[in-house]
Amino acid sequence: MKFQGCPRTLLLESFRAAVAAADPLEIVADHLPPPHAGGRTLVVGAGKAAASMALAVERAYRGQASLEGVVVTRYAHGLPTEHIRVIEAGHPVPDEAGEKAAADILAQVQSLGPDDRLIVLVSGGGSSLLSLPAEGIPMADLKATTRELLRCGAPITDMNIVRKHISRIQGGRLAQASRAPVTTLIVSDVAGDDPSAIASGPTVPDPSTYADALAILKRFGAAVPASVQSHLERGARGEIPETPKPGDALFRRVDNRMIATAHGSLEAAAALFRRQGIEPVLLGDTVTGEAQEVARVYAALVREIRKYNAPFSAPVVLVSGGECTVTLPSNAEAARGGRCSEFLLSLAIELEGAADVHAIAADTDGIDGSEDNAGALLTPDSLARAQAAGVSARHKLDAHDAWGFFDTLGDLVVTGPTRTNVNDYRAILIL
Repeated sequence: MKFQGCPRTLLLESFRAAVAAADPLEIVADHLPPPHAGGRTLVVGAGKAAASMALAVERAYRGQASLEGVVVTRYAHGLPTEHIRVIEAGHPVPDEAGEKAAADILAQVQSLGPDDRLIVLVSGGGSSLLSLPAEGIPMADLKATTRELLRCGAPITDMNIVRKHISRIQGGRLAQASRAPVTTLIVSDVAGDDPSAIASGPTVPDPSTYADALAILKRFGAAVPASVQSHLERGARGEIPETPKPGDALFRRVDNRMIATAHGSLEAAAALFRRQGIEPVLLGDTVTGEAQEVARVYAALVREIRKYNAPFSAPVVLVSGGECTVTLPSNAEAARGGRCSEFLLSLAIELEGAADVHAIAADTDGIDGSEDNAGALLTPDSLARAQAAGVSARHKLDAHDAWGFFDTLGDLVVTGPTRTNVNDYRAILIL
């Protein structure tokens, strides 16, 4: 069957399929434990999917369990709930609203007894949203540390190792605070689906150390406040207790359940392409690196397919996930956009208007970096249309203003908050 449809429509539908596969309102109920008959059922959580996960729990347990609790999500990501309070806070840089919510969550968890039940809802973005600095670290210093790590282009897994060791709640410490059995539902937004890295693993054993955190700061040349540096150095000397490690007996009462992953979303998109007669090639859900560099590699593969019909034959679609990075120079005041749109603009420049190549790159949470779009679309005539409008693709890329480039073309993908997050989605369609 030869594809006869609209490439743009197909790519947008594939993105919607990827997001739907991780929709908490559709998947949470299947992973919850049976309603708890005795004692309290406390629901807490953090992340971009926290509100939709909380609403899904309420719907699943309606009339069967007495619920209470609080979750924290990103601004504009809230939903109306009956029993579980939804607090909105800052992301990617934490703020006082997140600190207050995290303190409330920790206090409620500490009040539980052995006959109660704790349900924890974890999704991407939780590291910033569930911010409760360790003793002696002001919130302003936690903010400064986050900004510095973002500026340095540190991968999210490395950022979270640092954050775990300057937190009172992450790196397994939330589970440590509970005397009740813990069930954690996790929507993964990290490459490889390591549960200890998602939202900095509040209920997961932490294999990393204070020394690891210090090594990350050194490797990226990150200049952090004195309170953070001192805290990490004291921890490395053994003056502050480490995060709970794998094998700790406390995790015998903790059940961590991965309910949605980037790979599951890629598979959902792949199934849609197959139904349209286009063979999908999954290039993995763990793609990382600088967005521009990743685009250059993908462009080389596209050129190989178009010229030699190898290693795959057209029509074909290259599908991938993961999380690229964009390292901004200190003078990048004009930067607009995020890693998905920057990847796509770099790909456009590399392909030089190659015929019959269409692409989409978008973040499954609905927000790509600094603006309000999820990502963007690329067509064979994107560069020509931009040139006709007086816009230089190279200038925009050098200024890290991919948003401005695709906005000029009307090719931004705007969904609003999806209230889930399984990281980035990329599809390159070669017809």
